Amino acid sequence: MHFFNNDCRMTGENVNYGTPINPQKPSNIPGGSSSGSAVAVAAELVDFAIGTDIIGCIRMPASFCGVLGYRPSHGLVSTTGVLPNSQSLDTVGWFARDPSVLRSVGHVLLQLKTLEPKRMRRFIVADDLFQLPKVPKQKMVYAVSKVTEKLSGYQTPSHMNFGQYIASKVPCLKVFREESINQQNGISTLKALSSAMFLLQRYEFKINHEEWIKSVKPKFGPDVSDCVQAAITSKTDSIKNLYKVRMEMRAALQSLLKDDGILVIPTVADPPPKLCLKKGLAAEFHDRVYALLSIATMSGCCQVTIPLGKHDDSPISVSFIASHGTDNFLLDTVVDIYSSLLEEVNIASNSSPFPDIDGNMEASELLKEKGNAAYKGKQWNKAVTYYTEAIKLNETNATYYSNRAAAYLELGCFQQAEKDCTEAIFLDKKNIKAYLRRGTARESLLFYKEALQDFKHALVLEPQNKVSNMAEKRLRKLIS
Repeated sequence: MHFFNNDCRMTGENVNYGTPINPQKPSNIPGGSSSGSAVAVAAELVDFAIGTDIIGCIRMPASFCGVLGYRPSHGLVSTTGVLPNSQSLDTVGWFARDPSVLRSVGHVLLQLKTLEPKRMRRFIVADDLFQLPKVPKQKMVYAVSKVTEKLSGYQTPSHMNFGQYIASKVPCLKVFREESINQQNGISTLKALSSAMFLLQRYEFKINHEEWIKSVKPKFGPDVSDCVQAAITSKTDSIKNLYKVRMEMRAALQSLLKDDGILVIPTVADPPPKLCLKKGLAAEFHDRVYALLSIATMSGCCQVTIPLGKHDDSPISVSFIASHGTDNFLLDTVVDIYSSLLEEVNIASNSSPFPDIDGNMEASELLKEKGNAAYKGKQWNKAVTYYTEAIKLNETNATYYSNRAAAYLELGCFQQAEKDCTEAIFLDKKNIKAYLRRGTARESLLFYKEALQDFKHALVLEPQNKVSNMAEKRLRKLIS
């Protein structure tokens, strides 16, 4: 067992030895680098398997292959005999299909007590992070909420903007934040966190392996060779800040979760991409997935990936994160909640949406004007309420959707904003504001290529539009 990742892009594809076949989607990647272990469990060849997780190498393949995956609190499972990649991030984790098996393996590796005193459980839902996946919220968040109503010892989940919380609690991240039009939103904070994670990994990899690589000159596949070279030639001016981010993240999660809290987030933002050894992963996929995976990696907290069936024929999952050292509590929670959670997901998947309400034109226009006034007064939630009521009365007016999208953008609800803009464009193909707002929402969700197309459409409608021109240039640089 070793940390020497033969796939720095986390796809699980291997030019030298072949790629493990994802049992859930054979034409798609299994996720790396512990994909072999994930596939063995998913294919029911073994009851459990061990792997390593540095920046997501357990959690991503667990999600893509539809199995349970566990990244323990950093430093609690021995790495004796393991070739280090980045000792500040390295962990030994494991996969299983059954939560009881997952816990049993944890008891052995973590040397845990069999029984632990029962305590109340607090779920905290990171609403802003559930903007990233295009999976209906009820398949994940709603199911968690319903389970807490039925099981004893669970509080009703609370909700928060996690990105904003981290921005306020981890001041050292300012050093790693990129300049952008969305500099203040929470997703950009987590993008900065993932940047710090990669810089720390590269720095420690270079310390550990530079001398050996330069003397032995080993042969790697093209992608791995590029990653290794980037690490060996990297120069980091803010080493102290990298370790400060790690310390501040640990303190921030400890303050939020204490010993009874569980943070609920999506494991990954996108379904497993198609197999393609030559192309690698798109920039937006990379940014979106690591924004989520960096949370536990940089805080050292324990995280479990829980499969929740499929959406659009692709596996989906949710993740629970608990504070450092509360592994027994987290593993017990999975055993306690798992069957009820799957049952609620099943119910939510088969439920019908609520019907829309019709109304008259004059009342809807009045509500729109009230929404505009609330928007100008920076009362974003109130504006959303007014626009929503206007839409209920007249669901064919593109302006109502576009205006509500503007309010959603101010609230950081990017997925809702994107959905409203799409509806507005469907109703009015020449609604330039809808294209601009959808482009902004998609860029905030790290869908760069789709955002670029929106800004291009806006330029076609209004060639001299400065916002579109600037956005197009910025996105071209990100994609190239």
